[in-house]
Amino acid sequence: MKQQAVFVPYEVHYGQYNMDKDSQLLDYCICNRLRTPVLRFYGWKPACVSLGRNQDDSHVNKDFCIKHNIDIVRRLTGGRALLHDNELTYSFICPQDFLKNGNSVTQSYKEISTSLALGLKSLGVEAEFPQNTRAKTKFEYCMSLSTGADLTCNGKKIIGSAQFRKQDYILQHGSVMFDYDATVIESIFAEKPQIDKIAVLKDILPSVTVEELCEAFKYGFEEYFALKFD
Repeated sequence: MKQQAVFVPYEVHYGQYNMDKDSQLLDYCICNRLRTPVLRFYGWKPACVSLGRNQDDSHVNKDFCIKHNIDIVRRLTGGRALLHDNELTYSFICPQDFLKNGNSVTQSYKEISTSLALGLKSLGVEAEFPQNTRAKTKFEYCMSLSTGADLTCNGKKIIGSAQFRKQDYILQHGSVMFDYDATVIESIFAEKPQIDKIAVLKDILPSVTVEELCEAFKYGFEEYFALKFD
């Protein structure tokens, strides 16, 4: 029998709202000792740069962001900077012991990401974990770099995720891009995104909608974790 879990439907908000909402949901789960997960989908408007929890922001062209109405926020999670624009972002919160390997950061990433891969597979997209990945530059754009716990498609990163832990609960959130503007990314980070390392849905599933992608990921979580979302 599937466990009941909480689902927060797709909404579009500005950057700080999105980060605050993830933080509030995490605190809600902790305060209420929720034993089943929370799954949320969201988008960003206006476009927004998110910085890792402890990341230095000196490489970000703040003047360009102000001029072009691009927000800048800091995530609870670690990792490198990312421009959020034409994408779908998910967040998944659960007790650490909900996962088989919740004590292991890498293995818990893989458990959650496997459910995302299952969702992509339902749309006909095969995603897998990469091998032999290394960063090449100090400020390399997040989606140009694949760790062993990210998902790739045909050797290109398709979903980048990051994780934060608090009082035995896990928050993992991540993004899949429909498309991106390499010129804007270069203007913000003074670094060209590595096109040969980034997968975008317009090249893989050109007709997929946000709603269809949400349903696919929701299905992946339900099937992999035997959940039923309210």
